[in-house]
Amino acid sequence: MPVATVGTARIPYRVIGQGPALVLVHGTGPGSMMWDHLIDAFADRHTVVLPELSGSQTAEDDGGALTVDLIAGQVEAVIEDAGLGPADVMGFSLGAPLAVAVAARRPDLVRRLVAVAGWSHPDDEYLRNMMTVWLQIADNPEAFGRYATLTAFSRGYLQGIGREAVELNTTFMRPTPGVLRQIDLNLRLDVRDLLPLVRAETLVIGCAQDATIPVANHRELHAGIRGSEYAEFDTGHIVVFEQAEEFTKVVRDFLTV
Repeated sequence: MPVATVGTARIPYRVIGQGPALVLVHGTGPGSMMWDHLIDAFADRHTVVLPELSGSQTAEDDGGALTVDLIAGQVEAVIEDAGLGPADVMGFSLGAPLAVAVAARRPDLVRRLVAVAGWSHPDDEYLRNMMTVWLQIADNPEAFGRYATLTAFSRGYLQGIGREAVELNTTFMRPTPGVLRQIDLNLRLDVRDLLPLVRAETLVIGCAQDATIPVANHRELHAGIRGSEYAEFDTGHIVVFEQAEEFTKVVRDFLTV
């Protein structure tokens, strides 16, 4: 697996498929594995690049506090290391404002931008309390994982997949030091000053039932990026699982215009 070195960080990344580059920026959690079920849907027409950013299971760094500039710089370094720019960049959750930052900072590296279930500032009191509670239960890994599942998916989706699948989902998110650093960044990040600098064609995707990042934040992100398109799904936060096929179609259509 190739590795991009950025300051004290070593950022591994996978490259799959062929065609124009599509960089998938993961959200809070163990890393790019969150995209694995969608790789085949994009790799038939894109070179899919999946970086493992600071806080993920396989990234190596100095363990310090995370910043938008730090991780955006890692995404930029991966695009340059792979020699595949300008690339389409899609970020989910925490990955959405990070992808926005890359597009604003390095317009030469980003052709099109897709921001999924993201936000732009720390002033939403619901979001602040949600993330604060998540940090406060970090000493109870089971509660930490259940809380993540509860806020990540809509009730209808959880009911539909059944108890065995729900229980399996509760094991995905664990309070590793890296994940806790990412949640700390969730509480602090602010990219409002970068929104007017985005020049790439942009699609913002919102999730109407999102109990992690309320949909008002997704709509606000769209409003802040001039000329951006907006699509909204009637799902919880993790639209990439709840409506994977429909989500993939919307993104593919946008990227191939």
